[in-house]
Amino acid sequence: MEFAGFDRPRPSGGTLTATALKILVAGGFGVGKTTMVGTISEIRPLHTEELLSDRGVGVDDVSGVERKVATTVALDFGRITIRQDLWLYLFGTPGQDRFWFMWDELALGALGAVVLADTRRLADCFPAVDYFEQLKLPFVVAVNCFDGARRHDPGKVRRAVGLDEKTPVIMCDARNRSSVKEVLTTLVTHAMEVR
Repeated sequence: MEFAGFDRPRPSGGTLTATALKILVAGGFGVGKTTMVGTISEIRPLHTEELLSDRGVGVDDVSGVERKVATTVALDFGRITIRQDLWLYLFGTPGQDRFWFMWDELALGALGAVVLADTRRLADCFPAVDYFEQLKLPFVVAVNCFDGARRHDPGKVRRAVGLDEKTPVIMCDARNRSSVKEVLTTLVTHAMEVR
């Protein structure tokens, strides 16, 4: 699914070159990817969530997210209009490794990615960081600050994840629209600088 500019008629005649930018939201199981996409999307987001079942026992690590009852099995999708001819399409990836085969398809044509992290389960973001580093796809690490979770300095998170100084680390609340907007703005700025 690649995205590029396309022409569409202007109301006053002529054509308008429109651009859709694709952004991935990735990270571990239960980190808040679905919440982030839903918080910022101007349309009703598409979710492919299924209830957790007994089949996931011993397969899905729910430590730290014991109250989670559903999981994304394919993708989440949301859209943001920046202006009349520019949109951001957000694709949330599934968090469990058994669904990672979806990531290659979702990553095609992406401008960049948000790696959402939870400091209570920081190691869960390592596979996403490794994946985007190997793809050479610009990304930011957004630490989702859960209620009751200990707050950490972004520099300490950077060192713990093993990121270079150029990769932004930002604290956020995936439930807060302005916080998510700041994360996406940081990512787009970073991606444009890298490219």
